[in-house]
Amino acid sequence: MIRNSVSEWGWPAKALHWLGAVIIAVLLMHGWWMTHVTPRPDRLANYAWHAALGYDLLALTLLRLLWRWLNTVPELPSNLKPWERLGARLGHISLYVLMLIVSVTGWMVATTFRTPMVKDLFWVNVPPIVTVVDRSTREWIEGSHKVLAYMLAAIVVVHVAGALRHHLAKRNDVLRRMTWGARSQ
Repeated sequence: MIRNSVSEWGWPAKALHWLGAVIIAVLLMHGWWMTHVTPRPDRLANYAWHAALGYDLLALTLLRLLWRWLNTVPELPSNLKPWERLGARLGHISLYVLMLIVSVTGWMVATTFRTPMVKDLFWVNVPPIVTVVDRSTREWIEGSHKVLAYMLAAIVVVHVAGALRHHLAKRNDVLRRMTWGARSQ
């Protein structure tokens, strides 16, 4: 099924979801690793790769939002409590907002280096949105990017826990609908 229905996600929505999940996991782990473990002389190359993948995540996130706006969003199970529905809605909004803001703050950081990092993984040029800032402003942007990335990581953990709760404790189809090949319970 290509398009979403009221009960199922189409394969493009699933593919965009899981590709985004993998990229976010890689960026979060790599971001921590490159700032805590990588020797200083190697950091610039790591920053460039991280920025390139971050640009692609931003493009993917915009594509996901477009797909979501042009398609039906499958309904949540009817037996959910109001607080569960509110939590799901706020969680998804938080994920999208943080994916966008973390990507944009990363973009800002990447374009303030002496040699701006303006290529994605496919060597597509990305225009700089910030070019020259003083050191304290650049450090503030980079610090904001880091804090927001940690917030995104926390929301991702809550999202995964919620999906597993639906699957293992509530035994409904919320997680199954976002995977391939599993049969409805």
